[in-house]
Amino acid sequence: MNYGSTAAISVSGLRKSFGEHTVLDGIDLTVAQGTIFSLLGPNGAGKTTTVEILSTLLRPDGGEVRVNGHDLVSEPGAVRDAIGLTGQFAAVDELLTGRENLLLMGDLRHLPRRESRRLAEELLTRFDLVEAADKVASSYSGGMTRRLDIAMTLVGDPRIIFLDEPTTGLDPRSRRAVWDTIRGLVAEGVTIFLTTQYLEEADQLANRIAVLDHGRIVAEGTPDELKRLVPGGHIRLTFTDRADLDTATRVLGGVAQVEDLTLAVPSDGAVASLRTVLDRLDTAGIEPDALAVQTPDLDDVFLTLTGQPADLETTR
Repeated sequence: MNYGSTAAISVSGLRKSFGEHTVLDGIDLTVAQGTIFSLLGPNGAGKTTTVEILSTLLRPDGGEVRVNGHDLVSEPGAVRDAIGLTGQFAAVDELLTGRENLLLMGDLRHLPRRESRRLAEELLTRFDLVEAADKVASSYSGGMTRRLDIAMTLVGDPRIIFLDEPTTGLDPRSRRAVWDTIRGLVAEGVTIFLTTQYLEEADQLANRIAVLDHGRIVAEGTPDELKRLVPGGHIRLTFTDRADLDTATRVLGGVAQVEDLTLAVPSDGAVASLRTVLDRLDTAGIEPDALAVQTPDLDDVFLTLTGQPADLETTR
């Protein structure tokens, strides 16, 4: 995936309080153009507040924020023109048809009616809603409603889209359909800022992830980089010969036999670590019959960094 050299979103020292309660305590973020950036955090961490500020719905107390090159405070109109926002709860009017919802968004964007009609047809086709275009949205399934919601966000051709819990309540099949939609948008150069309660979703989609806890960013990196922060990763080596197993145990040192003829070698999951293990085995003249790299998942990362299980229900 192409990482743009220019930041789509740049945040420095962002602060926000509600009364005496500090929600964001000087956070820094940089989101590259044409990528998916996921913000994770436990209840009360400040995820929704961050999205509301970046999308101009809330005014920050301090810090500097630029979205699509525009200053958030002094150029809010230019920021709004460049972004789209899809919240956890769909903004679809269930009394209108899918087509009427899209035309309404065109009116709200002050588009000429002819342009709105053209966009509506294009988006209905793109999101596989043509057959349901003239049915009221209340008859749509959860997955169809979410696809329509995202389609509505695209009216006006935003270059940055904020997705706040986009697949909450969807069945696994519908969730994966939304994932495909998100990947398709990014392939076209759109930048996605994603909050989610599903760690698997962040793992599958995000180029970079930041973990927010008590108003501060406690870790940031690619999914693989974050997993390497947590101990417990290992390389599983399986042998067919007991003699080879004994030799590997002696050569590698500090290994544990987890099953008959299978060893677990502590590892951070990096390529260099794997190469070191294989080089030592090669020097000893042995080769495993099977090899697998086991790393902690994002649940482990989340628990280690925040001290809480991965309960990411939407909250400020």
